[in-house]
Amino acid sequence: MGFCLSVGRYLVVSLLIITMTMSVSWASSHHEEPAKEHHVSHGSAKKGKPSPDEAIKMLQQGNKRFVTGESHHPHMDSARIIQAGREDQGDHAYATVITCSDSRVPVELIFDAGIMDIFVIRVAGNVVDVDEAGSIEYGLSHVNTPVLVVLGHTQCGAVTAVTAAMTGHGHALECNIPPLVDNIQPAVQKSLDEYPGAPTRDIIRFAIEENVWQGIRELFMRSPSTRELVKNGQAKVVGAIYNVGTGKVKWLPEDKTFSILKDVEASPEKTNATAVH
Repeated sequence: MGFCLSVGRYLVVSLLIITMTMSVSWASSHHEEPAKEHHVSHGSAKKGKPSPDEAIKMLQQGNKRFVTGESHHPHMDSARIIQAGREDQGDHAYATVITCSDSRVPVELIFDAGIMDIFVIRVAGNVVDVDEAGSIEYGLSHVNTPVLVVLGHTQCGAVTAVTAAMTGHGHALECNIPPLVDNIQPAVQKSLDEYPGAPTRDIIRFAIEENVWQGIRELFMRSPSTRELVKNGQAKVVGAIYNVGTGKVKWLPEDKTFSILKDVEASPEKTNATAVH
């Protein structure tokens, strides 16, 4: 009897020790560390990041997989979530994308990307005003993404609304919408001037692309740091149009971006202050 009790006590103690050991091991492996803060100057290159051209290729390949139904859905598992809680996005994100708030433009999905892959900025009409320019500067200079994509899309409601208003077919808008979409007006006006008499649907299509170039121009006008990154070859700014009916991204000519940059550099109205302390 005494022998049985001794053996029983031994087994209980052994089980307690094993349980405590496993609990400590699990807690250690799942302990959440605070995200590391990285203070990186705007001109520094991040180790391990792709080049601007490589990043563009990654986006293009991701979109091709999305369109053909062969998406990999990378970086979407629990391991990536744990990683995101422990690491800085600046060590991972390879692109900044500004696009429209339209629900038909799911950025990570259309580029077959996942958590910590793309620094996304969304606003109706993918306009570039103060808040958007600041967000882009953060994406390029602090998250250290090597590429910015200004992504317009077909059937854009914001461009359609501005076109309707400028051609006399508009309707009353809530008070905060006009100052939001006034950035689109130059793009619509340029399309109206270049294609007089064109059907409204064509004007909208032309203005959607022109609005992308307008956004790039306004970014360069507002952001000396972005101009420097592009001139130094540390980052690229590219325009693209997403087709909401096919899933395809149409990439616009990069030469146009450099042409816009050259015009802005010659403008006395551009912002020159590089940083605020």
